[in-house]
Amino acid sequence: MKKTILLVNPWIYDFAAYDFWIKPLGLLYVGSFLRQNGFDVRLVDCLDPYHPGMPFEPRVHRPKRKPFGQGKFAKEKISKPEPFRDILRSYHRYGITPRIFKDEILQDGRPDLVMVTSMMTYWYPGVFEAIRIISDLLPGTPVVLGGHYATLCRDHAVSHSGADVVLSGEGERKIPELFKNMLDEELKFVPDHENLDTYPYPALDLVRRLDHVPILTSRGCPFRCTYCASGLLNKGFRRRDPLKVADEITFWNHSRGVRDFSLYDDAFLVRPQDMAIPLLEEIIKRDLKCRFHCPNGLHLREVNDTIARLLFKAGFVTLRFGFESANPDAQIETGGKVSNQELLAAVRSLKKAGYSNGDIGIYLLCGLPGQKASEIRESIRFVQTCGARPILAEFSPIPGTTLWESSLRTSIYPIGDDPLFHNNSLLPCRSEDLTHEDFKALKRLARET
Repeated sequence: MKKTILLVNPWIYDFAAYDFWIKPLGLLYVGSFLRQNGFDVRLVDCLDPYHPGMPFEPRVHRPKRKPFGQGKFAKEKISKPEPFRDILRSYHRYGITPRIFKDEILQDGRPDLVMVTSMMTYWYPGVFEAIRIISDLLPGTPVVLGGHYATLCRDHAVSHSGADVVLSGEGERKIPELFKNMLDEELKFVPDHENLDTYPYPALDLVRRLDHVPILTSRGCPFRCTYCASGLLNKGFRRRDPLKVADEITFWNHSRGVRDFSLYDDAFLVRPQDMAIPLLEEIIKRDLKCRFHCPNGLHLREVNDTIARLLFKAGFVTLRFGFESANPDAQIETGGKVSNQELLAAVRSLKKAGYSNGDIGIYLLCGLPGQKASEIRESIRFVQTCGARPILAEFSPIPGTTLWESSLRTSIYPIGDDPLFHNNSLLPCRSEDLTHEDFKALKRLARET
């Protein structure tokens, strides 16, 4: 008889949250991997925006979704964690209600194992609540916690989450030993971790309504930016075959009618001759009529007339680029991956290809240790002068990154003790030269056209 594995994508507990094409992709890859080994796999997605029970739930704000697969989450106001009691902002649970969650957990019988994922380190309250409910409803059923929070804050997760096992890093590498120890199951199928094309497609059929598909062309990043956790979450930089990526896009487009695809790769445009150019040319050749969205931030340095033309023709409609700052010293300090002249050149190429000012989103990091409001203001104006749209991205300190030690010294919050204080809404590492009023004014400036 098949053993059943229940996958759980927990709630977001936060001051603010928005669905920028979010799907629990890592969890769904684990699901497909387990299916290949003969397990029955179920999914409970607390962030499901289309759950049929939600219209009947009281006290829940249910916003409309946007047509390309993104939008606001349903939310319910909840009590703030004790450390946030003096912060004059509402705190919410984003996603389905606990009542619906409990019904979903108990549906279709008792699983043999529950696997819970996690995202931002400071979203752990939603993870803990999901684990608590699972443990109450399914006493004796082992609960495994993985994902970003479990990897970056492992000691905290082991001490406080309530999970029986905390998995750090890429789950597919750890699961064979885990299942041997916990379920006495010897896995017959194990992908080649150095060849991402040996992984089966993620189990997206478990998603209730597939309004878009996240596509992974690589794992990891060759850069080591001081603020980024990519090198901590992935072992090395590995890429797929671009033609096989095109095959996957074609599969979801033809079999499920999906038109919207998101790319969360850390380095899609790096060495474009190896991935971006052949993939874009293949998408154009197949005439797929799809839309592509890149909310994670692409590398500007590689954008030239050829790349810009291919992006436009292939249907890349949501473009976001990492720039961080127009200050040359700050650029070097954060990783040195782009310069002001490279931004100017990239924007010229993108506009020549057909993109408008509002299409070209440029991320600027705010709240870095020691950063002044004047630096951010000058960066905003520089991006606007280039003919692009500045997007302010609040800095969140991440354990293990190069900036972590200076973040510990700078922050007025105990970020080393409690990941709650990594919350970027707090601007936890801002200097005295960047007040919250300054930041509000900077956000208004960034919205000016």
